[in-house]
Amino acid sequence: MTRSLDQRLETIRANPRSTGEFILADAKDADMAFGVRAPGPRNYLSRHGARPAQFSPEVWTREEFGCRNLPEFLDIIREVTHQGLVDIMLMSAYVNEQLTIKEGLFRSSCVSPAVRANDTTDVWAVRHGCYTREPSQPFRTAAIDHIQCGEIECDRATDHFPGANLGLYSITFVNELQQDRETLLWYKTFREEAERKKFSHFLEVFDPNVDSGIAPEKLGEFINDNIIRTLAGVPESGRPLFLKIVYHGPKAMEELAQYDPNLIVGILGGSAGTTYDAFKLIHDAQKYGARVALYGRKINHAEHQLAFIEMLRLITGGRISPEEAVRAYHGVLQAKRIMPNRPLEEDLKTTDQAMSYDGSAKRRSTVEIRDNPVARPKPETSGKEAKATDWPKHADGSPDFERMNSAQRLAYDLARLK
Repeated sequence: MTRSLDQRLETIRANPRSTGEFILADAKDADMAFGVRAPGPRNYLSRHGARPAQFSPEVWTREEFGCRNLPEFLDIIREVTHQGLVDIMLMSAYVNEQLTIKEGLFRSSCVSPAVRANDTTDVWAVRHGCYTREPSQPFRTAAIDHIQCGEIECDRATDHFPGANLGLYSITFVNELQQDRETLLWYKTFREEAERKKFSHFLEVFDPNVDSGIAPEKLGEFINDNIIRTLAGVPESGRPLFLKIVYHGPKAMEELAQYDPNLIVGILGGSAGTTYDAFKLIHDAQKYGARVALYGRKINHAEHQLAFIEMLRLITGGRISPEEAVRAYHGVLQAKRIMPNRPLEEDLKTTDQAMSYDGSAKRRSTVEIRDNPVARPKPETSGKEAKATDWPKHADGSPDFERMNSAQRLAYDLARLK
């Protein structure tokens, strides 16, 4: 079966300025980040329906087991794959083994299986954990051989393997010399192994997951320069097929997309947000040079994933506008008698979305986490004691710890102790 990804890449490379081709990926690899919550809320199930787990009613409430389980998650992956509108299905190595190697789901499919090839610490978004608040550390669980054939060493007498031969590799620059150098050394090791084993990859570049000292409006320039500098020493044989980055707006996207026609730029989706957030983001990114979008939570938290994906295809194909797509999507939900997450009027609004796995970012242009041990701000020396109200609050008056800096947290703690 000819993969749609290969066809689209060939077309884009032949005519980089054309906006006709667009690569769409469904990122179903969240089990390498969130753990039990990864499959998402049970507001959408495939046509196979629920595969209820056995919970003790005297221990659990209905709300506490409202997330899908893995069998239900696998059913959705099967259904999206059979739909055939996405070009890439991104999974964890374990899910890839179950569906690609053992089941052969992609054997006669136009969809390309792919696997998250590393899991840096800024995606360790487990409940009650604090890992995402520390500067991202390079780490890799999955092995290329495990991805390709499900064993520690593949038989390399042939280049054909039962598993995936495409992976996502993620790096996070935090603007600290030793940290970023270590990140690039790990990427270099992976690249060289991937080239030897004829394993293709695409490169995800996250914004700093801690305070980098860079103004939010300058992050696009910081990321663009780091990408070009990183890949300048890499020949074609070791370069990524395309990029996956935060959309920093038209100027940053055009700057990167026009620099090298051979460098295909894609965007990541971030948190779920409104339906209009998702549709407007992919429309604008494509307009200013993006040729790929990888949506994870935006698809996985949709009321009806197949209809949501179909709207994304209509938008990137230039057939409808984002506003029309939201209305059409709500029409599908109404016809199927599915209760939308929001009324149409609210779903047509844009919101500030988090671009980090733990949802801490408040703006589209940055991932901002306070109290960065790498770039900690200097304490104020005014000599004046902070007032008891000098810290961010929620609308109900409760303290907003996410937006507190170290001085405000100290003021809050002092006031609480008093």
